[in-house]
Amino acid sequence: MNILVIDGQGGKLGCQMVKSIAEKYPDAKLMAVGTNSAATVAMAKAGAHQAATGENPLIVACRKADIIIGPIGIVIADSLFGEITPAMAVAVAQADAVRILMPVNRCDNIVAGVPDLSLTALILDAMAKLESVMQR
Repeated sequence: MNILVIDGQGGKLGCQMVKSIAEKYPDAKLMAVGTNSAATVAMAKAGAHQAATGENPLIVACRKADIIIGPIGIVIADSLFGEITPAMAVAVAQADAVRILMPVNRCDNIVAGVPDLSLTALILDAMAKLESVMQR
């Protein structure tokens, strides 16, 4: 199973997701793509098997992923303070993968009906969703 974690800015959310996935699913191929080098380094240190930075690595990784995990902004062009290019958003949205999108209500993207959750609560919920997908 190829799991792709995408994150930007400081990579805090992605780092915690990578750690949690690596602990629970040691046999999964864990890829990480940061929209900047700080996010990539954080996810690589957290245990990603492969890590890269930027638009083209994200597009290529989306083609290989079975599951994509990241903040909801990864499917919205110009989100994450402009770090998500239109091509990146399209690659994630059109990927033949299950997407687990975390509703981070920041950067002028607010998801109605979803309470503001702590990063810990988002990680726990994303891991529960991943567990459900992995058991299919």
